[in-house]
Order: sequence, then structure tokens, then C-alpha cells
Amino acid sequence: MSNVQVSNEAIAPNAKRLLFAGFMAILAAGIGFGIRGGILANWGADFGFTGQQLGAINGAGFTGFCFGIIIGGVICDKIGYGKLVIAAFTLHVLSALVTFAAAPGQPQATTYNFLYWGTFIFAVANGTLEAVANPLVATLFPNNRTHFLNILHASWPAGLVLGGVVGWFLGEGLHWSWKAQLGLFLVPTAIYGLLFLGQHMPKSEASQKGLTFGEMFKDVGILGALVVCFLLALFFSGALGLPMGVSYAISGVLLIAVAVITRFSIGAWLLFVLFLAHVLVGAVELGTDGWIQNITGNILTPAQGKILFVFTSAVMFSLRFCADFIEKKLKLSPVGILVSCAILACIGLNLVSGIATFAGALVALAVYAIGKTFFWPTMLAVASDRFPRTGAIAISIMGGIGMMSAGLIGSPGLGYAKDRFAGAALSADNPAVFAEYKAETTSKFLFFSEAHGLDGRKLGDVQHKLASARDELAKTGTQDPQAALAKLGPEERAVHESSIKGDRKTLVADSFIPATMALIYLLVLLYFKTIGGYKPIHIVPLAEASGQSKPPAPATV
Repeated sequence: MSNVQVSNEAIAPNAKRLLFAGFMAILAAGIGFGIRGGILANWGADFGFTGQQLGAINGAGFTGFCFGIIIGGVICDKIGYGKLVIAAFTLHVLSALVTFAAAPGQPQATTYNFLYWGTFIFAVANGTLEAVANPLVATLFPNNRTHFLNILHASWPAGLVLGGVVGWFLGEGLHWSWKAQLGLFLVPTAIYGLLFLGQHMPKSEASQKGLTFGEMFKDVGILGALVVCFLLALFFSGALGLPMGVSYAISGVLLIAVAVITRFSIGAWLLFVLFLAHVLVGAVELGTDGWIQNITGNILTPAQGKILFVFTSAVMFSLRFCADFIEKKLKLSPVGILVSCAILACIGLNLVSGIATFAGALVALAVYAIGKTFFWPTMLAVASDRFPRTGAIAISIMGGIGMMSAGLIGSPGLGYAKDRFAGAALSADNPAVFAEYKAETTSKFLFFSEAHGLDGRKLGDVQHKLASARDELAKTGTQDPQAALAKLGPEERAVHESSIKGDRKTLVADSFIPATMALIYLLVLLYFKTIGGYKPIHIVPLAEASGQSKPPAPATV
């Protein structure tokens, strides 16, 4: 094994086109995610969903990704990237057809299933594409993975920006239907399909070295599989409704299968710690992203919430091109970047919880955006740098863990927190109003006690009345969004204020996640200090990887 210096040299002549193709693929995912975050309020008002139900639908946008990226990552070195790209393209189109089948007048359970499974299929397509893009970029740029994986994943906040602009301009401004807005993700879908078409793609280092599937899986081992199997048990019991005992039994069988495949390898403890940390990354970054428009739009105004979401995503997009500068000029290792980001994310979420003005929100969200910018791609870079023998498997599993955590823990957890804190606030302030406005069904999350949130349809009626009052005042020249509160009745104001209190407490609770991450990353940083510092590892000589010696035949779409 050899350690090398940071370099931007690629190993294939079409590396930039492949990088851009991957960029467009993740852009499609970001656009769909950004638009969906902006239309959650529409779905709540149109179909009467609770915060927990909306969180579960939003969560399907993550859990489906896990299946796509893990299955795709496991088989991509064997079947080739091209077949996975074709499968993802087909699933993207299918997801639109299923989601658009939801319509007013249907039983709520029917509408819920259309939206849930349409979102789930969309996520499977996204995960399949990332199973291609992540190992491909890591292979194309072996000496500067942190920088180029951050560039690849700059497409995610770019998609969020475009999705937020769609919601702000076409939704709030031109009043396009949510279906017309969401359908726009098909545009970058067509573009990535064309960019990948006919391109030759190099195989991963592990594949070039001829390692077997079992050998690639050894560093993941039983410890890594334990993390995945736990999350799968939550999925089987939650999304599929299987009994908890059955869910854990299925996961146990999968764990035993991994143990047999790896000849009972325990796995690398560092990779296990990175997997645990990425559970938290998925919950705090993507779980929060799915709700932040809704929360800031409720505290301020829906239009301002969309603008703030675009602003936050634009900050992330810009900074993801700066990872190379941070490493070279500021002398921060990838793990040092992660420690700094976790601290900033914790501070940022607490600042956002206290916002009262648009200007204050810009400052608070800027801090939060800087904090969360480098989490995902830098974690992938660390895993790829330190465990090249795993090929596409480790970083695909890591991506799947993060997304499944966002879908099973982050998004529904925040939805549950909103329901619990808002319901508790209204119950304490005005029990009679709470009895009128509480949801018929209780919200549940993991081992926490059941809680009554606010009825989504009734809360939506209050928010619609408030929005109409703001529009009327704006026509008279009154721009203060808080002036419209006088148009609400006492009970309606109590409901609105309680929902805001719930949102603020939700963000404070959310901030404990990056605080925990900061501690984990600090311990990892200290570990690297004891072994002489952070260095990437290679198992294939650079001359061979760049084609100066004869490599295996490349994959083709």
C-alpha cells in the first residue's frame, strides 16, 4: 500500500464528462427533494395529513434511497454501471406516474399510499444513481477524493436551490399545482441519461485488483452489517408493518449471511464508527432539510421560508467547491473539517430556533449551512480513502445508512417532535382549543411515548387564512407579515402560536445530534494523531490505475 499527495489528476480522458453526468443525476434528486419539501404544506392541507404522516412520506424519500444505493453498490462491480443507469432512469419515470396518481376525493389511506410509494420509488432511483456516481468519481480522482466528491455533491444543494425557486416562483407566485412543480425533476433526468450514454467507465481499485465479493466485504464485516440490519429492522416494522419480532428475525438472517460471506470477519472498527456517525449525518442533514422550509415558513412566512431554503442551499453549493482550498491552505484534514462542521451545525440550529426576523434568519441559517456543507461527501471520501479494498461497497453502504437514517429517524423524528411539542404547547395554554384542534390519530416514534399533534387540515385552514390576510394587507401597502395575526380569532392565534413553539423546540432537540457527532469526530481525529496523521491508502499503483499498464476492460453504458 502506498500513501500519495493531493493531486487533481484524473485517470481517464472522459473524467470531466462522467463527473458532470453524476452531477446532473444527483441534481435531479435534489430538485425533486427541494420541491417536495415546499409542497408538504399543500399535502397537509389538501389531504389532512398529520406532521408524523408527512414526515413518513418525506422519509420514504430516504429509505428507498438506501435500497437503491446498497443493492447497486454491491452489484455494480459485477454487472457494470450502464445497467444501473438504465434501471435508475426507468424508476425515475415510474415514480412520477405513481405520485401523480394521488388526487383529492380519494380515501386518505389511498392518497397516502400513492404519495409514499411514489416518493419511495423516486428515492430508489436516486440511490441507484449514487451507487454509480460515488465510486466512479472516487476512482477517477484517486488523489483528491475529498475535493471531487464535494464537487459531485454540490449538485445536491444546487438541486435544492432550483427546487426552492420552483416552489417560491411557480408555487407561491404563479400558483402552479404541486404536480406541475414536482414534474420538473424529469428535465435533469433526461439530461443525465444522455450524458451517461455510450461512455466508458473505469472499475474501482478493488475490482481492478480482482478481489472477490467476500474480500471486499471483510472491512465492513459483522460490525458494519449490524448497523445496516438494525435500520432494516426499523424499515420492516415501520414502512412494511411487520411485527417487530419478525423484523428483527429477518435482519438477523441477513446478519448471519454477511458473517458467512466474510468468513465471520468482525470488520474494521474505524469503518464501524464512521457508519454510526453517518447515521447521525443522515438524521441531522437530510432529515432537517426535509422540514426546514416548513419550519422557517411557519415561524416567518411561507414565501420567506422558501427564500431562506434557497439561500441556505446556495451557500452549500458555493462552499462545496472549496474543500480543496480548505485542505491545502487551511491545513485541515478531512476529519478536522468534520469536527469543525459539527460544531457549527449545532450552533446554527440553536440560532435558527430563536429567529424572529428575516435578517436574523439569514445569519442563523448561514451558520447552519456552513456547518452541514461538508458532512456527506467528506464522510464518503474518508471511507474511500481508508478502505479501498471495499471497492464500491463501503461508500454505497455508508450512503444507504445515511439516507435510511434520514428516512426512519431524521424526518419522522422531527415530524413527531413537531407534533409532540406543538400539541403540548397548545394543551398547556388552552386545553379546550387543543381538544378541538388535536389530530384524531396519535404520533409515534421509536420508543418515545405517543403524542397528540395538531390536525393537519385544521392547522392548514388557519395558515391559509393567515396567508390570505397577508395578501390583502400587502395590497394596501402593509408589508409587516405579523400584522395579519390580528385577522385571526383568539383560538386561531393560539393554534398558530403553539405550532411555532413546537417548531422552535424541535430545532433545539435536533441540535443535540451534531453535538454528538462533534464528539465522535474528535475521537477519530485523536486516533489519527496517534498513528501519524490522516493519509489516503491505495491498493492499485497509480500507473496501473491511469492506464499506463493494461487494466481490466472498462464498463460501458
